[in-house]
Amino acid sequence: MANIFIENKYNTPHDSIPFSRIRFEEYEEAITEGMKQEDEEIDKVLSNPDTPTFDNTVVTRSERLLSRTTSVFFNLLSACRTDEMEKLSEKMQPLLSEHSSRIAMNRRFFERIKAVHDNPGRQLTGEEQRLLDDIYEGFTRSGALLPEDEKKVLAEKRQKLGMLTLQFSQNELHATNAFTLHLTQEDEVSGLPESALDAARMEAESRGLEGWVVTLKGPSYSAFLKYADRRDLREKVYRAMSTLCTSGEWNNLDIVRDIVNLRREIAQMLGFNTFADFALKHRMAEDVAHVDNLVEQLLEAYLPKAREEMEEIKAFAREEMQRNGETPFELAPWDLSYYSYKLQKARYDLDSEMLRPYFPLNQVKDGIFGLATKLYGITFHENPDIDVYHPDVKAYEVRDANGDFLAVLYADFFPRENKQSGAWMTSYREQWIDIDSGKDIRPLVSIVLNVTKPTETKPALLTLGEVETFLHEFGHALHGMLSKVRFEGLSCTNVYWDFVELPSQFMENFAMEPKFLRTFARHYETGEELPQELIDRILRAKNYMVAYACIRQVSFILLDMAYYTLSDPFTEDVIAFEQKAWSRAQLFPQLEGSCMSTRFGHIMSGGYAAGYYSYKWAEVLDADAFSVFQKEGIFNKETAQRFRDCILSRGGTEHPMTLYKRFRGGEPTIDALLRRNGIKKQ
Repeated sequence: MANIFIENKYNTPHDSIPFSRIRFEEYEEAITEGMKQEDEEIDKVLSNPDTPTFDNTVVTRSERLLSRTTSVFFNLLSACRTDEMEKLSEKMQPLLSEHSSRIAMNRRFFERIKAVHDNPGRQLTGEEQRLLDDIYEGFTRSGALLPEDEKKVLAEKRQKLGMLTLQFSQNELHATNAFTLHLTQEDEVSGLPESALDAARMEAESRGLEGWVVTLKGPSYSAFLKYADRRDLREKVYRAMSTLCTSGEWNNLDIVRDIVNLRREIAQMLGFNTFADFALKHRMAEDVAHVDNLVEQLLEAYLPKAREEMEEIKAFAREEMQRNGETPFELAPWDLSYYSYKLQKARYDLDSEMLRPYFPLNQVKDGIFGLATKLYGITFHENPDIDVYHPDVKAYEVRDANGDFLAVLYADFFPRENKQSGAWMTSYREQWIDIDSGKDIRPLVSIVLNVTKPTETKPALLTLGEVETFLHEFGHALHGMLSKVRFEGLSCTNVYWDFVELPSQFMENFAMEPKFLRTFARHYETGEELPQELIDRILRAKNYMVAYACIRQVSFILLDMAYYTLSDPFTEDVIAFEQKAWSRAQLFPQLEGSCMSTRFGHIMSGGYAAGYYSYKWAEVLDADAFSVFQKEGIFNKETAQRFRDCILSRGGTEHPMTLYKRFRGGEPTIDALLRRNGIKKQ
């Protein structure tokens, strides 16, 4: 029977993925064949007797079978995981790691690449030179210069690291799914707003239970901590989350230690003192000193204000307890979100539930799509003929202002048991120019959220925070959809890790712009526009707890850098190490036995190892960039076109600072961020 990936004749709109026609056994067959084809492609290059050139060595005509198949498989592993897929991932991960290492350490192949790097044979374009430099440095960073015996050791370490990161994420998913809080009494759900009650009721029904079920997944967990009056139940949920994967069947403590040590060992084999030194060489930050400098600036600017914010919450909580006839107690971590919400409500007469009716998902979607139309002239058209991987997913054709097809955008909004928590953007196909035909291969992009599902009586209603998350992931999607480069390896979001968050965080700024909110924010029942009075409250409250939020991010940066600036073997107790690492930025006593590291997928199983600072780094960039729009007009088409031409369409074709300065006219400073956050006066 033909394999749909190998055959590569999808016969679908825009050659989109025929998800419903994929048979499970095709994945392994296509991945195996894809590795074989890549090996044959390299053999063909090596057997070429001609002098190595950019065109006969760097530019290949591979069928891309391997990337075509793995992009589908691993994306679905996150979005629609099954036991079968999990087992196959465990089987294929070491084979893929071995294959990748074998190519990266092929000395003859590297020698051809080096020959081209030393003497290209012709004048290369800027994009060609960038690709050549990336490939050359990729080989050296993969161990191509190591002796053969050390190459084997390095490959084994990388393979083991791949398996450990996979196991880490699987443990996290299983442990998250294993916890449920089943509630049957009205007093147990006291304080929860209707939206949270509806979601908890639907969760219970999906499990065949009466009452309500609270889980550790995003909307459920955060809503319970924020609204539930029962302090003992808040504590139970908080403790479950804060001790996730610290014991039992899905214990990640040893895995954390092994991951940290393996990354350090790999970096040291490649000539670097620490993994952070290795990682930062290919980042805008360049080295640990620049990250440390950013952290120090943030601590100096935000820590005093964050401490003030904490004292205000504690004082308010004491007053609240006295008003309710309670004996005042010291706030615990499970009290912070609860009393922070109450203080915000008292101070600004504003809470996220008050805004939900004005943010039905479909209107938010139309507003965000419409924003892209205002800025860049692109349009979105739902196409039910484009196959999707789950009934919840919608597929859209994206077209440019002149009608040209730009991309397929898949939108996957709701949580489900076999879907990772959180939000992300990914690609099923990236953009490139076909070598032979010159055809512009357009991308297939997906945004994945986990927002509260609609009920029988209400549409999905978002909080303002969820609107910001939607904008964030949509910014990543724009980076992918608007790509216009020649080589796949430089297209879309294939940029330095601390630059990739600029387009996403830039988009979040619009959530606080009244002109944007008025384009879509209307009450789902009455059609009433979001009142000016509520907009004013949003603007007054926008910097509420902003310093605390910043310092919380800084604490994660400190933890990340503490692990990955280690030059000696990591043998310490993980929990004790964590508490010491981020102690400078802790504003609350840490719960005994709690641990972030065992569930900190960003820096353990994700791509943010020695890179979590990227969020704050990009925040400096996005505030600085958005200040240009604020000056020239938030819907200014000329400014938007410049942002598109200089940043969104260029991928990794030039150094990100070069791209940024071309848009901005100079390097960014932290001043715009401090002004936006009210830390520095306008």
